[in-house]
Amino acid sequence: MNKRIASFLDSVLGGICIGIGGTVFLSCENKVVGAVFFCLGLFAICTFGFNLFTGKVGYIFERPRSYTGFVLSVWLGNLVGTGLVGYGIRLTRIAGITEKAAAMCQAKLDDNLLSIFILSIFCNILMFIAVDGFQKNPHEVGKYIGIFLGVTVFILCGFEHCVANMFYFSAANVWGGRALLYMLVMTAGNTCGGVLIPLCRMVRRKAEED
Repeated sequence: MNKRIASFLDSVLGGICIGIGGTVFLSCENKVVGAVFFCLGLFAICTFGFNLFTGKVGYIFERPRSYTGFVLSVWLGNLVGTGLVGYGIRLTRIAGITEKAAAMCQAKLDDNLLSIFILSIFCNILMFIAVDGFQKNPHEVGKYIGIFLGVTVFILCGFEHCVANMFYFSAANVWGGRALLYMLVMTAGNTCGGVLIPLCRMVRRKAEED
């Protein structure tokens, strides 16, 4: 039980890190600069070993069935963490940045579900590259370049990251039935994108063994 609590807290902290990354993005007038500084979120998560749904879900087919429950708990913890930051920001003197979040969220919620799903797939292909690269790249510099490129590219492309959007939805206070539906579609798309490279690796490995 203690391990589960610790894991959930690590997920909340992961959400908080992404929320802080989202806050600096909203605070920057220049989108490129904001995308670069957003990298702080994933940098902190990877460095301190916190849990992030989009980073963990890619390994769902390589782990025991119990891992699925763990991934779901990470999603919930990330939701709590991003919510704490998003709604916390609304109570501060920098609450004006939530107007930018509201405009972003409106654009997302006005989009069609197929578009959201596809953009979410592309996002987590990049996130898996960043996270897996951090874990397995033998070069120290390469580990952090992967984080930098993965995060900045998904933001500049306009891809959909469910945990980042948990923060934006909270900061904009747009939660409701429609927002929840879109969040679930983003989550499904991120899941598909996250498992794409691992599944291809498994197929290639099996083909090489045969």
